[in-house]
Amino acid sequence: MALNVAEKLITSHLVSGTMAPGEEIALKIDQTLTQDATGTMVMLELEALGLDRTQAEVSVQYVDHNLLQGDEKNAEDHDFLRSACQRFGIWFSKPGNGVSHPTHMQRFGVPGKSLVGSDSHTPAAGSLGMLAMGVGGIEVATAVVGRPVSIRMPEIWGVRLSGELPPWVSAKDVVLEMLRRHSVKGGVGRIIEYYGPGLAGLTAMDRHVIANMGAELGATTTVFPSDERVHEFLRSEQREDDFVEILADEGADYDIDEQIDLSSLEPLIALPSAPDNVVPVSEVAGQPVEQVVIGSSANPGLRDFAIVAAILKGRQAHAGVSLDINPTSRPILQDLMKMGSALDLIASGARLHQSGCLGCIGMGQAPAVGRNSLRTMPRNFPGRSGTNEDSVYLCSPETGAAAALTGVITDPRELPEKAGIDYPELRLPAVATVDVAMLEAPLAPEEARGVELVRGSNIVSLPEFDELADHIHAPVLLKVGDDISTDTIMPAGARVLPYRSNIPRIADFVYDQLDSTYSERAKEVREESGHILVGGSNYGQGSSREHAVIAPRFLGLRAVIAISYARIHWQNLANFGVLALEFADADDYERLQQGDVLELEGVREAIAHGHEMTARNTSREESYRLIHRLSDRQVDMVLAGGLIPWLRDHEQ
Repeated sequence: MALNVAEKLITSHLVSGTMAPGEEIALKIDQTLTQDATGTMVMLELEALGLDRTQAEVSVQYVDHNLLQGDEKNAEDHDFLRSACQRFGIWFSKPGNGVSHPTHMQRFGVPGKSLVGSDSHTPAAGSLGMLAMGVGGIEVATAVVGRPVSIRMPEIWGVRLSGELPPWVSAKDVVLEMLRRHSVKGGVGRIIEYYGPGLAGLTAMDRHVIANMGAELGATTTVFPSDERVHEFLRSEQREDDFVEILADEGADYDIDEQIDLSSLEPLIALPSAPDNVVPVSEVAGQPVEQVVIGSSANPGLRDFAIVAAILKGRQAHAGVSLDINPTSRPILQDLMKMGSALDLIASGARLHQSGCLGCIGMGQAPAVGRNSLRTMPRNFPGRSGTNEDSVYLCSPETGAAAALTGVITDPRELPEKAGIDYPELRLPAVATVDVAMLEAPLAPEEARGVELVRGSNIVSLPEFDELADHIHAPVLLKVGDDISTDTIMPAGARVLPYRSNIPRIADFVYDQLDSTYSERAKEVREESGHILVGGSNYGQGSSREHAVIAPRFLGLRAVIAISYARIHWQNLANFGVLALEFADADDYERLQQGDVLELEGVREAIAHGHEMTARNTSREESYRLIHRLSDRQVDMVLAGGLIPWLRDHEQ
């Protein structure tokens, strides 16, 4: 039987289940990735699970999100993470070493391996021919302790690339084209596999851009073949021995077929405030720009910075524009310096920041209210930048550079005529700088067992949660619309993220941007009845942060009723014992109102022996038929109150 790349990767890691779309399968995990915004919770979960030492081939903890040290909280969390890595046998990437995804690709990514990360952009490693998925932190913790990770078998969506990207068009425009065609829901329940002759013109880092933002399509993951371009990348990183060729078999087919002629693409831009609000740059040209930010895991390669430097070389950024450069790893920054590109950027008026996520997660570089900010980042959900009333656009480095020069949104294809700038020909080094000085290797087991976890005042143990109640009689505390992101549920940014290891404190910010009264209202009914949330379609899209479940759960959340869910958030709800239900009739969403009181009886029996139940609205004397899509394993987990108590029960 001819297999495509995704099928080969899944087959080689399949522990149980059948590869039929929609069926639950369990996969062996070779590598794990955590970052500091979610990793502190993972380390607390590992402690709760009684881990001695990681059972994965490679586990790495990156400190890349919370780099600003406005007070002691982030510094204390970094100390805690370092001590946990020493205790559990995990690599530690120090603050400023680099963004997790490109750094992992440079140092640890291996074709054919499986990887799970507590970051939704973990699929970026699919650029190397890896099976890489973003999951909730507790699932990463289970992979660290050696258990398989379960997912629903996705459909495999084959996208055939042909042609070659024209000047002023780059990899970001490829994935923006996918979002323009298919929206943030287009990849739900699917793996995207790119293939075809057009791949020859895309480097491994170009592919990283596309795989990274597959998360914005809602895809389970994105995969590319491991071919000569991957070989070239590993050779440049002095890891040629890690190369394994993985190609689709001749005659392999896909569940869904798509084609993109790369030569037909033009510069694209995502307008505020959704990654799929995509139009040609030419349609919005002329709008004023106050900020341009280059960097993030969505455009992390040396080429992405060097092209901006080449466009700006010998020129000044527009006087009204703040041009911010976030290098994505120390080795990339060193290569920019060796090439002279860093000097060109600084001379142009750019501000050079430390290697990390920073503005992407709202940790600094927040724009002014009502002022347009163009960013080479993956997301522009409302308020994610750190400014509630933000106006963030997503674009390629070329489009960002054009705006930085002119002070307005500019189609970069106009630069030859308007500014006398021809498309630069880059000469990147054949051998990349390798710098592992800020990567701390795991301690030997006997030394690791003597390490005590370093706990500052902000490190609070994971809350204990009760098992699922059989009778829920609770108010709908909040009703929200479609495409609610985890950034909306649990805001990021410099004000909130320092409390990521302190659930009681971070819970005060749940839904803060949408309804600042939610947390206090939840506390008022927490002990008496708890509460219910109601959402539209694609509820919980975006970041994998499980705080968006744990904090509402701490506030008494018993169930969520939505039209549909984003994959990771749906799984996170089950992981922490929150019942995720869907309207059998989507019209019932309109009938149900915030403040209504719902009653669900015989809940445990209903989910254990079927997929339907009825909610009675005692405020309106009407009823709604609800369904759940939990597997038998997930039902057991929800009944137990979440994955941690379920694992404890199964290990006794």
